[in-house]
Amino acid sequence: MGRDVPALVFTREDRRRYRIKMQECLEVFAQMLRESRFESERPQVGLEIELNLVDAEAEPAMRNTDVLEAIADPAWSTELGRFNLEINVPPRRLTQGGPDAWESEIRAALNHAEERAGTVGTRLIMIGILPTLRQENVGASSLSENARYRLLNDQVFAARGEDLHIEMDGVDRLRTYADTITPEAACTSTQFHLQVSPDEFAAYWNAAQAIAGVQVALAANSPFLFGKELWHETRIPLFEQTTDTRPQEIKAQGVRPRVWFGERWITSVFDLFEENLRYFPALLPLCDEQDPRETLAGGDVPELAELTLHNGTIYRWNRPVYAVAHDRPHVRVENRCLPAGPTVADTLANGAFYYGLTRALVEEERPVWSRMSFRTAEDNLHSAARHGIEARLYWPGMGEVTAPELVLRRLLPLAHRGLELSGMDAAWREPLLGVIEQRCVTGRNGAVWQKEMFHRITASGHAGRHEALRRMTQLYIDYMHLNAPAHTWPVE
Repeated sequence: MGRDVPALVFTREDRRRYRIKMQECLEVFAQMLRESRFESERPQVGLEIELNLVDAEAEPAMRNTDVLEAIADPAWSTELGRFNLEINVPPRRLTQGGPDAWESEIRAALNHAEERAGTVGTRLIMIGILPTLRQENVGASSLSENARYRLLNDQVFAARGEDLHIEMDGVDRLRTYADTITPEAACTSTQFHLQVSPDEFAAYWNAAQAIAGVQVALAANSPFLFGKELWHETRIPLFEQTTDTRPQEIKAQGVRPRVWFGERWITSVFDLFEENLRYFPALLPLCDEQDPRETLAGGDVPELAELTLHNGTIYRWNRPVYAVAHDRPHVRVENRCLPAGPTVADTLANGAFYYGLTRALVEEERPVWSRMSFRTAEDNLHSAARHGIEARLYWPGMGEVTAPELVLRRLLPLAHRGLELSGMDAAWREPLLGVIEQRCVTGRNGAVWQKEMFHRITASGHAGRHEALRRMTQLYIDYMHLNAPAHTWPVE
C-alpha cells in the first residue's frame, strides 16, 4: 500500500481486468513456489516505525510534508495523517554489525530527523496513539496530500455506504462516528519484518500468530484516544473499526473484516494470498503493464503488482509479504501488532523477543499451534489489548496465567534459546531480553506509565483533562529521548 497511485474513478471494466490479473499473479506465485525460485540463503530482518508530529506544546502538528522536505531522506515517507511520518530502517542480518550496531543506526536516523523537524517547529514522538489528539484533528483536512490516501478513503466509504462507527469501553466510554478513515491515522505502530524461506513461512507465521497476544500485553502503549482512557492498547480495536468496509448487515452475514487476525493455522504462504482473493474485493483495482506469465517465462522475476497491492489493503496483524530485491524474490512475515515506542531501547527489546521466540517455537518438536486453537490465539490478542501487561492469557501446558508469569516461566527462556540459535551470544542477548524480564517483574510498560502519570497530574488539581494529557505527553517526549526503557520511567 506504500506506492503512489493516481486519483481516478474506477469502472466495472477496471475491476474485471484487475480480478483477472490478480488470478494470473496468484497462479504465477504458485508456480514460483513449486520451482523454488526464492531467495532464502541469507535471510534478513527489517523494521518500520511510524511516528507522530507535535508542536512545542505537544499538540498534533499537521506538517508532515514540510518535515519530509526538511529531512530529505528517502527512508522517510508520509503516512495516512498529516501528523504522521514513517521510517523504513534498511534490512539487515539479525546479528550483523555487533550488539550495538542496529540501535546506533536507528537512533542516529531518528535524532537527525528530530533535528530537521525542529527547523520547521515540530518534534517527533514514538507512541501508539498521541494522547493530545482530539477528534477534530482527524477530519478530511488531516489526510496526507498523497492521492492514494484520498482514493483509499473514497473506496472504503463507497463499500460501506455509511459513516464509520467507533465504539469501545475502558475506564471511559467512547461512542462516535467518522466520515473519513483519518481516525486510523491515530494508530502508529512498529512493524518487524522477518524474511524466511517459503518452506518455513507457515511455521513462522503460525508462531507469530500464537504469540501476538503476548507481544501486545508486554508492549501496550496506547491507553488514550480523543481524551478518553480506554484499552491499554486502544490501537487494536481502533484500527479494526476504522478500516472496516462492512455495514452492519454485511457483518451479520459473516463477511470477513479487512483488519483480520485470520481464522486458521496455515500450511503454506500460498494459503494467505489465496484467501486474499477469495474473501476480499479489490479496493484499488489498478492494473500494472507487466504480464507476470510472460515475465517469468522470459527468465525474469515478476513484480506481481496486483497481488501485492491487494495484499496491502488487507490488514492482517501478521501479513505475508512478497517482494523483489536485487532481482531476487523473497517472502517475509510482517509483524504488525505492536505500537510505536516508547523508546528505541524498548523497540529493540520487543524485536529481540519476537525474533528469538518465533525461532524457538518453530524449532520445537511439537508446535504450539498444534496444541492451541486458533480462536484462543485471537482471544489472547484482544485480552492483551484490553488489559495490557495485566492480561491473563492461555498457553498450552500452563492454562490461563498472567502475561508476566507466562513470559518469565516459559517464553523468555525460549526467546533466549531462539536468539542463541540465530548466533547471538549471552552478552548480546541479556541486555535486550533483560528489558522484557524487568517489564514483567515490575509490571510496567508504556501504557502503565501513561495512565499513572496522567492520574498523578489530574490528582494534583492543577490541570484539566486535556492539560494533564498534554503535560504527560511532554514528559513522555523527554523520557523518550533519554532512551531508558519505559519500565524505569518515574511518576514522581
